[in-house]
Amino acid sequence: MIKIGLTLAVAAASIIGGTVSATAQERRILVGLAAGGSNDLIARELAERLRAQTGDTYIVENKPGAAQRIALGEIRRAAPDGRTIILATNSPFAVLPNVYGDKVGYDPLKDFTPIGRIAKFEMGVAIGPKVNGNSFADFVTWAKANRADASYGTPGAGTGPHFLGVTIGQKIGVPLTHVPYRGGAPAITDLVGGHLPMLINSLPDMLPHHQGGKLKIIGVASAERSPLLKEAQTLKEAGVDFVAETNIDIYGPPGMAPDVVKKLNEQITAAMTSAETRAKLSSYGVVIVTSTPEQLARIAVDELKMWEGPVKASGYQGD
Repeated sequence: MIKIGLTLAVAAASIIGGTVSATAQERRILVGLAAGGSNDLIARELAERLRAQTGDTYIVENKPGAAQRIALGEIRRAAPDGRTIILATNSPFAVLPNVYGDKVGYDPLKDFTPIGRIAKFEMGVAIGPKVNGNSFADFVTWAKANRADASYGTPGAGTGPHFLGVTIGQKIGVPLTHVPYRGGAPAITDLVGGHLPMLINSLPDMLPHHQGGKLKIIGVASAERSPLLKEAQTLKEAGVDFVAETNIDIYGPPGMAPDVVKKLNEQITAAMTSAETRAKLSSYGVVIVTSTPEQLARIAVDELKMWEGPVKASGYQGD
């Protein structure tokens, strides 16, 4: 657990006449991934902005493990008073229930209270020097001529990029062999080194290598062209009608009162859409998006259904 409470409390004291307000509360933002990553970065920026708005002390607690399920287990057991929330990707709500079925250990639509979507990372498809080309069409031509070597890397098995690759293979008529890595960094190394023809990974992680000419991002899996790389076509434009993004959501424990949820959503939305937050997070490739609790609830249903087909088609079953 990494606490930023002392720093935030001191800062709050400077805002409220030099002393912390008697009504200030200590609140927690759980993150199911390790410190230093993208989710952690967003959580800390959110904590800073919420502290500035409310005077409350916000503590970011990293509880990595089991694909965010350890943190989800804790949020399920937390009091529904709004003092403990979780910042998570949409994977444990949309992808993992399709992978593990009943073994996932929770109901993604009933065991948590949706508070709001706050951001997203776009997925990119990149090729390395093993493929002689500059576009998605060039990769398709290469894959059809080199079926035995037609593979793709991802940051891990059972992830969104894994199942996006399955979908791409189906759409282009070439079964692509999945090569899972323990994170995006080693996969990028193999792609740049010519050991891997294609990689599906977070767009921000690959962008510096694209700009340096070490790999080529040939498509993005978003609904529209990315503001980070407007020249890269969407997969839909390339003939693969599928949208897959890593979305960042805020949930609370089950049974939260509607007025508590509404207030939290308003505070979080204001924090994420501030000029300071946009400026800081955009430099890391984070796209700010917001929603109401009701919208997130509907989105969760749609995304759970969307990933059902690709997961089943992969034949992958989690342990």
